Amino acid sequence: MELSRPHRLGRRAFSALAGTTVLGLALGGSVSSAALPYSGPGPVPTGPPPGPPGADGRRHRVALDRYSLLVDGRRLALWSGEMHPFRLPSPSLWRDVLQKLRAYGHNAVGVRLAWNQHSPAPGAYDFTGVRDLDLFLRTAAECGLYVVLHPGPYIGADVDAGGLPGWLTTVGARARTTDPAYLRHADEWLSRVNAIVARHQFTRGSGTVLLYRADTPERGDLDHLRERLRADGIEVPLLHADSPLAWEEPERTRDAAEARRLHFARLAHGSTLHNVHMAFGGTSWGWLPAPSAPSPTYDPTAAIDEARRPTAKLAPLHQLGHLLRHVPDFTRMTQAPAIRAADARIRVRRLVNPDTGAQAYVLRNDSAADVTSTVPMGGTEVEVTVPARDAKLLATGLHLGAGRTLAYATVQPMLALSVGKLDIAAFVGRAGEMAHLVLDCPNEPWPTRLDEEAAWTFDHGKLHVMVPLKEDRLTRVRVRSGETDRTLLLLFADDAASLRLWPYETPSGRVLVRGPELLREAALDGPVIRLTGATVDERELEVWAPPGITDVTWNGERVQSGLGRALSLMTVWPLPGVPDLVLPALDGWRRRTENFEREPDYGDEGWPVADRRTSHSTTPVPDGRPVLFADDYGFHYGDVWYRARLTGAFGLESVSLSYSTGAHGLLMAWLDGEPLGSHRPDGAGDGKGTWTATADFRLPRALRARGGDNNAPAVLSVLVRRTQHGQDAYRAARGLTSARFEGAAPDVRWRIMGAAAPDPVRGPLNHGGLYGERHGWHLPGYDDTAWEPGSPSAAPDGDRRQGVTWYRTTFRLDVPPEIDASVGLVLDGSPDLDLRVQVFLNGWNMGEYVGGAEGTPRTFVLPNGILRTRAAANTLALAVLSPGTAAPALGPVRLELLGSAAGGVPVKPVPSPGRRR
Repeated sequence: MELSRPHRLGRRAFSALAGTTVLGLALGGSVSSAALPYSGPGPVPTGPPPGPPGADGRRHRVALDRYSLLVDGRRLALWSGEMHPFRLPSPSLWRDVLQKLRAYGHNAVGVRLAWNQHSPAPGAYDFTGVRDLDLFLRTAAECGLYVVLHPGPYIGADVDAGGLPGWLTTVGARARTTDPAYLRHADEWLSRVNAIVARHQFTRGSGTVLLYRADTPERGDLDHLRERLRADGIEVPLLHADSPLAWEEPERTRDAAEARRLHFARLAHGSTLHNVHMAFGGTSWGWLPAPSAPSPTYDPTAAIDEARRPTAKLAPLHQLGHLLRHVPDFTRMTQAPAIRAADARIRVRRLVNPDTGAQAYVLRNDSAADVTSTVPMGGTEVEVTVPARDAKLLATGLHLGAGRTLAYATVQPMLALSVGKLDIAAFVGRAGEMAHLVLDCPNEPWPTRLDEEAAWTFDHGKLHVMVPLKEDRLTRVRVRSGETDRTLLLLFADDAASLRLWPYETPSGRVLVRGPELLREAALDGPVIRLTGATVDERELEVWAPPGITDVTWNGERVQSGLGRALSLMTVWPLPGVPDLVLPALDGWRRRTENFEREPDYGDEGWPVADRRTSHSTTPVPDGRPVLFADDYGFHYGDVWYRARLTGAFGLESVSLSYSTGAHGLLMAWLDGEPLGSHRPDGAGDGKGTWTATADFRLPRALRARGGDNNAPAVLSVLVRRTQHGQDAYRAARGLTSARFEGAAPDVRWRIMGAAAPDPVRGPLNHGGLYGERHGWHLPGYDDTAWEPGSPSAAPDGDRRQGVTWYRTTFRLDVPPEIDASVGLVLDGSPDLDLRVQVFLNGWNMGEYVGGAEGTPRTFVLPNGILRTRAAANTLALAVLSPGTAAPALGPVRLELLGSAAGGVPVKPVPSPGRRR
């Protein structure tokens, strides 16, 4: 059962169950004095949301009713953006992404923890360095974000085995069941996590962990988990498959229009527990990705991409997040009687707030053409255009300040807030459309056009404002009247301009900033507002702040400003953009070939003997043959080598090697150092992440006389790549599964070798069993002076050898400290190259390039922290696997600037231990 599926309890049945009383901890959290059901008279009314969360030292109450979460008696529409800390192995950059999530409208971050990242062996756990959960939770609190924690044990997420550790395949435990052997290990994992999480619970005031998600595929699991959490001191509510408010796991969306359709549809069904999957995708580096992950880039359509840049899908998420935060009407909406558009191609869902009377309309057009139709809104037939395969969210009845109510608008509300005696309301739409907004005004107002695009008219108590939305342009209209001293400022923006509107809540009041590409923080200090953020292009800066604020600083520097017509502080000169950066060329390469393991006299005496006869794998062990599965010998990730001594092999004609891998598996074989060939599995696997195949090799006549009674045993050497485990069948075998010989019946003695002991800093998923990895060729400080000069861009045409070739070089960057530069490594060769490339930066495995595979990446993001950007040396190593059909040449290999901004977060270098001498 998928935990995050929508709850199937019907709204009518749920309403009967809930009535108007609060369900308190019906989410399943353990009972505590900090999280009791709301006991006030009647339902909690619509009102201002709770302020931004933090580790404030005060006890807090968390409950829910059929509308929303309730935090200290206030309604909260949760707008969570998911990120996985383990997919960004640079703790300094966690702050960058978390600050962006908050700036883009999120009030919570959804976090999954991968058990396999923290546990290299039974009973061994590591929460330091890039696995420092305590640091991440502290940072989230400092950034003012709630945390929704999902520690598994199973998390899915296209992670090897769904996050289960490799060693779990060998202990006889049936994962995701009530098997006592499994629960014993799962309890140990959760207890280690909970010991940290308990210190960061929002209910205790010591952090911002608000909700705890559970992996409970069976009812017995849920009962057991509740006991586990109670024993570990976890008191925040528990989300599970039968929670009254469902934590839905929406499918990924490809573009802005699809994102609008998805999230507006959830809003139309009354959901106030929202999650964006993924808000930041990051990198499935090393051997982290499951077979279901097509590339190291995890979710390239995420709102913030792998290089930490905004994507085209971000605008609607930014707009909706701030709407849910700054327009409290949306926290208590119920479905209203249906209405119809004049054109049936537009489907309409209507919601109403029983406290305020405000109504929301979700208009959806699934047709292939733009549709213009009239829709009854607020007692008026309003003409609206909905683009093809898109959606709109419109509203009526919103209170926009003293005596002003929104009658209707053809554009979406984004925010409504008050700053001093100024009420500000922002509305957004697509560039090129005409925005039509109508205000109910009992008395004739005094509008002022602050930008030339706007026009208006007043008729029968209604102010009509018309604004053509232009690309990346904000239009402002000021509205005053004689009945109040409060001024209403209307802002109209297209998607691009909306991404430069930044509301921010300070302890002294709200502010609104316009202009820069990012606002990280705002602080009021006497008459000064201190802003930190980032710019890419030159941008004017406009600030609406509480009375008494007369000066502005930007990233610590005072900027000259004055009062503008929109009652804002406007900078006299634009903020500077980011300067151009020049990246170094990659040269000075050195190369060396390996796979010494193919040679018959290679010393494998220290390798484990593969002679087991039973296995906990779901893959059957061949009758009368030894277990060859890599996991059974402790090799769970990366490449695995096998060596077999064949005695009595005279006349051997062929060798058949059956093997099992994840996606893009590969096998290479040699007999007495001579290549037999390479092989790949065909087809789409078994649907659960496993590809099986049998490689049949006929021996050349010259090799058939090996292994006779009077000769030394023949040596068969086999390299198997891609031992990743499927999410649904994690115990399926990886590596060789059996071997068959024709023409002779030799006595066979197998040995096996994979990755060396897990790197204590980089973790168990960083490296595999290649000779170069086992001997530190990928690490900084390795002495490669004896290697021959040679570039991966070109190799001698005659160098068509089956096996592994390594390339190494060093380079330096000197990025100014105030610049946040995202750098990638680009492999510019032909996508049809039949090669596999493992990319290592300063010893960190950044992922694999698979030549000829559909959708394979050509650019590898090199995260700052692992990448030294401040006048320090970086070591780049490439391990190239070639089947022998082509030379191990990749074409041009270069660095590319993926994005840069003036104004980043301080970045500490991530430890990168070098070669031990």
